[in-house]
Amino acid sequence: MAEPNLTIRLGTPDDIHAIMELMELGTEENALVEPNPVKILHEVYSALCKDHGLVGVITSDPERIEGVVVLRITQLAYSDHDVLEEKIVFIHPEYRSAKGGRALKLCRFSKRVADELGIPLLIGVLSNKRTAGKIRMYEREFGQPAGAFFLYGAHTGGWKSNANADMEQAEECQLAPG
Repeated sequence: MAEPNLTIRLGTPDDIHAIMELMELGTEENALVEPNPVKILHEVYSALCKDHGLVGVITSDPERIEGVVVLRITQLAYSDHDVLEEKIVFIHPEYRSAKGGRALKLCRFSKRVADELGIPLLIGVLSNKRTAGKIRMYEREFGQPAGAFFLYGAHTGGWKSNANADMEQAEECQLAPG
């Protein structure tokens, strides 16, 4: 099978609906706690408007965004110097096993943006799903990690199962004679 003709371009405000669909899928897999769609919309829309950030989208079909990286220019708590912070690299599940290396291409895009801006890139893997493979890809692209994250009392995507359990319990209470 031939390699797909992948294009990475800057996202625009016209992409907001497609990107928000990807954000919903991304938070279902990777959020530690229940996401707030309004906060996500604000973060993404600001980046789409190039307000202290930008969004890279990858596609092989101009009608469908297959993956996204949200990058924000921010400052760390201890410094006045800017850094480029990756908020999410997410590939739609339908395209993860497809040829083309979409996640890797978005990582390389992120490095190019950091180089063009002349600021460090803060990027990483915070996931309990397919973690080892993601880390290997990041190590090949970025070198040795600068630390590690540990979660206590949570796991990525766990909010969804907790929310579903709470919903089931609430439904049981409503159905109980009383």
